Amino acid sequence: MSNKQKIAVVVPDGMADLKIPELGGRTPMEAAKKPCMDRLAREGICGMASFIPENMISDASATANLAILGYDPKIYSKGRSPLEAASLGLVLKARDTAFRCNLITLGEAEAEYGRKTIIDHSADEISTGEADILIKYLDKKLGTDKLRFHTGKSYRHILLWEDCPGDCDFTGPHDILNKCAKEYLPSGNAGEAYAKLMEKSHEILENHPLNAGRRENGKRPANSIWLWSPGKKPEMPVFSSRCGLEGSVVAFVDLIKGLGIYAGMNVVDVGGATGNFATNYRNKGFAAIGEFEKGADFVFVHIEAPDECGHRGEIENKVKSIEKIDEMIIDPLYHYLDSNFDGFKMLVLPDHPTYLSTGAHSYDPVPFLLHKKGSGEKSGICNFNENSVPKNSGIFFKNGHELLNFALER
Repeated sequence: MSNKQKIAVVVPDGMADLKIPELGGRTPMEAAKKPCMDRLAREGICGMASFIPENMISDASATANLAILGYDPKIYSKGRSPLEAASLGLVLKARDTAFRCNLITLGEAEAEYGRKTIIDHSADEISTGEADILIKYLDKKLGTDKLRFHTGKSYRHILLWEDCPGDCDFTGPHDILNKCAKEYLPSGNAGEAYAKLMEKSHEILENHPLNAGRRENGKRPANSIWLWSPGKKPEMPVFSSRCGLEGSVVAFVDLIKGLGIYAGMNVVDVGGATGNFATNYRNKGFAAIGEFEKGADFVFVHIEAPDECGHRGEIENKVKSIEKIDEMIIDPLYHYLDSNFDGFKMLVLPDHPTYLSTGAHSYDPVPFLLHKKGSGEKSGICNFNENSVPKNSGIFFKNGHELLNFALER
């Protein structure tokens, strides 16, 4: 056995939730069969942490995952879009602003643009192949020397805008499902230019042949873009220089991959990963183990599935995604580390809640478990969830970015 300490951080995105009637008044975490998580919690330390400062709630995932990696979001956060752009190999110039550019579904075909309802933030989780056709078509129709559309994955894409009109408030479409677009469009002098571009995209996409085919096949059309989370190129210290650990990131979504790139970590592509419930959980577990075998000291594993199930209101799938993460990622990773290293730690936590009842992110604190081999610490918590932890633990990190240092030094 090696005596070098290894640390695994596993983030089931959006896993935390509220109690819901369909699960007998339990949360998905309470309802899920997750014996490995529960054991690690019982034989470790549990607590609560808040990863999203009050004035930074507009981009929960980017802010929270930055904080989980120990970076103070008040200092280092520049929005999710520059991170996603980095994952696509895009290099931002000083005058560039990156925007997340969702392909979404708007309803009410006869209504004016602002009065349409935001039906789906992901256009039925459109495939990357189909999305690429639409994004390239938009770039042909709307792109200029200063305005460039770039294909990402599924519904998640990037707009780079040199010398953009200015600052205004933006809202992520996943937080305003089934609401009228008008109330959430970019507003003010700068906002008008962004809203107009979104409206033009709808005029171009509404009757595109690809969307006609999607309707015929019972799928929602990708009939508009939605701009949000603008940001400039971030400047971040390299993770290894901050923590003295060689780190790797195992993830599908461009946001997390870009975060790893800017942090100077090794970013792993996982075969069969999708960013939704149908992802290849087992391959993510294998990939994490593979990084440790290659010499990584710290491996950050991100799984998007619970978050997407929450946005889509898929109760059963959210519970099953938690069970799959426990069985196919956390359990094999734990047994690998336990068999090969005298000292290791596992930190397991969601980045934020995603509520099935609203389909939206929440910015409430989330539970975490920290398991250290041979520590002898026992929380006594038998079911790791949003309600058992605060009832049985007095540990709370108001500034969530401080949790990683606590985990490293414990």
